[in-house]
Amino acid sequence: MHLKGALHVHTTCSDGELTIKEVVKVYADLGFDFLALTDHDFLLQWKCYDIIKTLRTDMIIFPGVEMTVFEKGYVHVNKIPGNNDVLHIFNHPAEMDLSMEKAKERIHAVGQRLPLDAVEITSRGFRTPEFETPEIPYVKVATDDSHNRLMCGRAWIEMDSMRDKDKIIRAIRHGDFWNCFTESNHVSQPFKNLVAR
Repeated sequence: MHLKGALHVHTTCSDGELTIKEVVKVYADLGFDFLALTDHDFLLQWKCYDIIKTLRTDMIIFPGVEMTVFEKGYVHVNKIPGNNDVLHIFNHPAEMDLSMEKAKERIHAVGQRLPLDAVEITSRGFRTPEFETPEIPYVKVATDDSHNRLMCGRAWIEMDSMRDKDKIIRAIRHGDFWNCFTESNHVSQPFKNLVAR
């Protein structure tokens, strides 16, 4: 089954402008099959994700968190649990405002502390191709890091997978998906993820 998904979405549970219900509707209307809610750990409201159980939707929803990790400064890592498996993504390295060598050092240091699976190659949904280098030995993922309606659907992944949280996580971990971007002419630009082996 062909699936389309967003791996970095914020809601009013932290610093997003849309409620969970609004976010789910927006992404469903855009043709998404799954999304990961990744509100900030230090802002996440207690039991805010409980509403997910009451939603009537065909969308697969991963209740995750954007963790603040202190390693030579602070960075953000998405922790996205499935049913039995967990995906960890190093977020928006371009926003660290470091040289490529320093950015690689920080990604490596975080990878020594956490079981990193992937690194984002986007900043606020816009492609940052400098981080697509094989010198960063992780799967590369496109995300939109949406905080408001305008940001929803700027970048996403697509894959052929069963509708199962752990199978989706494993497909991402193995690089079995396409990164897609919406450019100014609103045409998606897909490319197959290449994993350094």
